[in-house]
Amino acid sequence: MTELTDLGVAAIRDGFRAGDFTAREVAEDFVDAVAAGRALNAFIVETPEHALAAADAADQEREAGAVRPLSGVPLGIKDLFCTEGVQTTAASHILEGFVPTYESTVSERLFLAGAGMLGKLNMDQFAMGSSNETSYFGNVVSPWRRNDGGNAALAPGGSSGGSSSAIAARMVPAATGTDTGGSIRQPAAFTGICGIKPTYGRCSRWGIVAFASSLDQAGPMARDVRDCAILLEAMSGFDRKDATSLDVPVPAWEAALSGSLKGKRIGIPREYRVDDMPAEIDALWERGIALVKDAGAEVVEVSLPHTRYALPTYYIIAPAEASSNLARYDGVRYGLRDLPEGANLQDMYAATRADGFGPEVKRRIMIGTYVLSAGFYDAYYTKAQKVRALIARDFEQAWGTCDLLLTPTAPSAAFGLGEKSDDPLAMYLNDVFTVPASLAGLPAMSIPAGLDAKGLPLGLQIIGKPLDEQGVLDAGLAIEQRAGLTARPEQWW
Repeated sequence: MTELTDLGVAAIRDGFRAGDFTAREVAEDFVDAVAAGRALNAFIVETPEHALAAADAADQEREAGAVRPLSGVPLGIKDLFCTEGVQTTAASHILEGFVPTYESTVSERLFLAGAGMLGKLNMDQFAMGSSNETSYFGNVVSPWRRNDGGNAALAPGGSSGGSSSAIAARMVPAATGTDTGGSIRQPAAFTGICGIKPTYGRCSRWGIVAFASSLDQAGPMARDVRDCAILLEAMSGFDRKDATSLDVPVPAWEAALSGSLKGKRIGIPREYRVDDMPAEIDALWERGIALVKDAGAEVVEVSLPHTRYALPTYYIIAPAEASSNLARYDGVRYGLRDLPEGANLQDMYAATRADGFGPEVKRRIMIGTYVLSAGFYDAYYTKAQKVRALIARDFEQAWGTCDLLLTPTAPSAAFGLGEKSDDPLAMYLNDVFTVPASLAGLPAMSIPAGLDAKGLPLGLQIIGKPLDEQGVLDAGLAIEQRAGLTARPEQWW
């Protein structure tokens, strides 16, 4: 490996513009890093030709005096984003071999900004999971290891585990992720990187394989806050093809970045101090409070009384929307088709879906179908939507007292692969701190802020008001600058 793979988005962009190296040199080094890191299983498809072609174009443009915002920057793209001419599977068997004839809006905007694509990143199947163990193409492995002599492979978080692992292992400088209930923030916390879920509607969902349409939101994952700001600017913007897209200007988040929080009030939600919270997580939270105070913020306690209902509410609404969205995979129009000899149409549906969907996807489809059924719609789905409105109202009332909220990102550091796979409820609890912001559609970011006793990264979460990505990024930068967390995985390869 050469030192170029140690560079993040801003460093590559600035070094390329200064003539310190060519885009081709950067792309070649990252292509080599992807090949060297295959043991982590972070990629489903590698696309070195795409990264190299974009690099050559960037070099030619620089010679002509025309440089785009992301010229010279190769990225990883989560396999939930449709990419024209490149297989897109959502890490499922049912979409294996599907090659879109169109580009998702988010990836298109990144490529138009000059970025290249190193490949499609592994993930939990249809973005359903918290450990990246539900992928049809095998689990992703975190590059981190415990310092206590334990050799167990660790989960990189989910569903964007391929993105988080590839960034932490220096295979890509940054990547796209998607966040439905925490799938950018939790894997970022597990692997010691940054990730931001913007306000719902900031980034177009067009061309992203749907899980839960009222919750899904694309966002960037990168090595630091500045890199996230750079990518978020390129990814965001109104899209007429997406009815949920917000028609609002895209601010210059990077240019406005500030590590000062003077005049800001940071809320500490008392309901996030859950029972049996590990002492290390509580200590991390207290350290975060000290860091934002040092940056000039005033810290106040706030109440979000309906927080306790967020997780069950999410696991009614999200499976219900998944049940509806995944009904399109039936073996008729595209993707897998299982047609047993002598089978009728219903037999084909059943065989295709039984073979094409994994156990976690089937579990959520069944839960979703149940809560949407005639006898239970009002008892479960309608009630969950009412509670969701109460959760959003809690946040609205909190903004009368504070500007931002500070919480842990996850209730623990990364756990071992297989450790929770037989206990879905234990797995779902990984989202306990991230789900409320998703239900309310709020911007939220995870920033690495410490290590546990075993040397594994821990993340703090900043939650902001609607459309206040700038406040979230500024608070993230304040924590990043003061936490001084420079630890990275050992040379695992």
